[in-house]
Amino acid sequence: MADLTTDFLGIRSPNPFWLASAPPTDKEYNVRRAFEAGWGGVVWKTLGSEGPPVVNVNGPRYGAIYGADRRLLGLNNIELITDRPLEVNLEEMARVKADYPDRALIASIMVPCEEQAWRDILPRVQETNADGIELNFGCPHGMAERGMGSAVGQVPEYIEMVVRWCKKYYDRPVIVKLTPNITDIRKPAQAARNGGADAVSLINTINSITSVNLDAMSPEPMIDGKGTHGGYCGPAVKPIAMNMVAEIARDPATRGMPISGIGGVTTWRDAAEFMALGCGNVQVCTAVMTYGFKIVAEMKSGLSQWMDEKGYASTADFVGKAVPNVTDWQYLNLNYVAKAKIDQDKCISCGRCYAACEDTSHQAIAMTADRTFSVIDEECVACNLCVDVCPVENCITMEAMAPGTVDPRTGKTVQTEYANWTTHPNNPGAVAAE
Repeated sequence: MADLTTDFLGIRSPNPFWLASAPPTDKEYNVRRAFEAGWGGVVWKTLGSEGPPVVNVNGPRYGAIYGADRRLLGLNNIELITDRPLEVNLEEMARVKADYPDRALIASIMVPCEEQAWRDILPRVQETNADGIELNFGCPHGMAERGMGSAVGQVPEYIEMVVRWCKKYYDRPVIVKLTPNITDIRKPAQAARNGGADAVSLINTINSITSVNLDAMSPEPMIDGKGTHGGYCGPAVKPIAMNMVAEIARDPATRGMPISGIGGVTTWRDAAEFMALGCGNVQVCTAVMTYGFKIVAEMKSGLSQWMDEKGYASTADFVGKAVPNVTDWQYLNLNYVAKAKIDQDKCISCGRCYAACEDTSHQAIAMTADRTFSVIDEECVACNLCVDVCPVENCITMEAMAPGTVDPRTGKTVQTEYANWTTHPNNPGAVAAE
């Protein structure tokens, strides 16, 4: 049976599923219930400086994006960091860690961008015996306005500076949580590494307004007739998160840096995908807020079963496996040719493929009077839009043409040799270099 135990920065946990710093981790009661449900680790909701805690709104805090049957695809969260006193959080963290020594407990921290502020809080966090800290450089709502959160995470020089302070005053692992509200995620990741960070975690939430109340003419959630931007999270952000993870994993300046993956992890498959792109573990938030703590049981069993099927004895066996296959567009093989194929036994004659291809693509699907659909190879460019709109899994597949055969669309023989845009005769750069 697959071993789900993970070692992330020397922090061992019984499985790679950690709860992200968020409402589900804001108090002892929640964290104890999470550990009893089987979570491998927890990042405690972000701590602030000693003194008066931040003030949250007393009205709605979440906006939502729904899919079919009101399936929650994304949340717009305007809740701030912990509004509970620092001392209370620290006492609770110490008790939880003492009672669950085999689980990872990480303290998320956000204080002003001043050395003294970090120097004051870090020794107190260390006294809790937490396994490490996560620097929250991501919150886009209510904190950037205070000169914290994404206001720091968008400036690589600030990231490096703060990380150096933390490594100076704290002797356990330092994880830097990165904001996606930036043009190039590699720059803050490089800054974190330059400052001595042990790992990065990403992504934090994305600046968003998820909906507008057309009666009140105000963004949702609405507070006394007004709304504001918030942080977007949930399954809808997963593609953005995975791309940013992959960029860090394959960049020469950050390659090999430990990564904790965050962003729409809802199932074991999501976790496996993040880990294949270089994440040593994953953090979960929205899925728990939607389905409760016990969702981790399905995540663990699903991942374990998949690992057994694939012959992976431990999670380390597949972490980063997909990274070598992530490339830039100009290096994709232009001599690879594929065509769509429709399985007539599975086709339900709904016509979605025909409508999509005929109206918005390449007019490569034919329809007979009795609603039989077939691919016109002479027109098919293998865009796979038909696959994506088909409601029946594996009814339409993409099949590669064998080298030596003739592509009916171009009339050219499919070549065995690899060729990409950098060498293509239509590339002005390639021509100029000759």
